[in-house]
Amino acid sequence: QVQLVQSGGGLVQAGGSLRLSCRASGSTLGINVMNWYRQAPGKQREWIAAITSGGSTSYADSVKGRFTSSRDNAKNTVYLQMNSLKPEDTGVYYCHLRRAPLPDYWGQGTQVTVSS
Repeated sequence: QVQLVQSGGGLVQAGGSLRLSCRASGSTLGINVMNWYRQAPGKQREWIAAITSGGSTSYADSVKGRFTSSRDNAKNTVYLQMNSLKPEDTGVYYCHLRRAPLPDYWGQGTQVTVSS
């Protein structure tokens, strides 16, 4: 069993920055991919970033160049640094652990609100 606990988020003005954290506990993670998703009000959850246990990253076009994912494997923690935030970045952000064929896990979500 793995628990993903998120922190960070909050309210920020457009152009500002926030950092989200996602800490995993309860099990050795091994080879894995940690994804970040967000869900804006009234919209479907969308994938925005991923980082492998080896540190390779990928991003959705909507956040590329503004968001950066990193991880500290010793702390079992993944980060999402969000810069140049826009009002359309507003939503609930989730981390998601994939370790196929083991079960997936989701963080509890954290609200990010960007004011114009």
